[in-house]
Amino acid sequence: MMMKITMQVEAGNKALQEGILQRTLQSTMERVRPEASYFGPDGGKRTAFMFFDLKDPSEIPSIVEPLFRALNAQVELTPVMNAQDLAAGLEKVHAK
Repeated sequence: MMMKITMQVEAGNKALQEGILQRTLQSTMERVRPEASYFGPDGGKRTAFMFFDLKDPSEIPSIVEPLFRALNAQVELTPVMNAQDLAAGLEKVHAK
């Protein structure tokens, strides 16, 4: 799963100043244990990308709600594959 977390500038400024930004991102990373994570501006806003294995869709609310509440963040979840997943999927296409 790829999770894109985008924070509005004013809300991000306040969260950064109060230490909430750092704590929220750290707790999110501890929860999802990303294979990779990247941080930088996107569209002029603070943005984080985290790539992780979502084992059960019922975990989504407990992952995203703290981001909504603490950071007033916009969160997008997109299914993605690593190279091994892609190879396995393509094998299934060829088998049909």
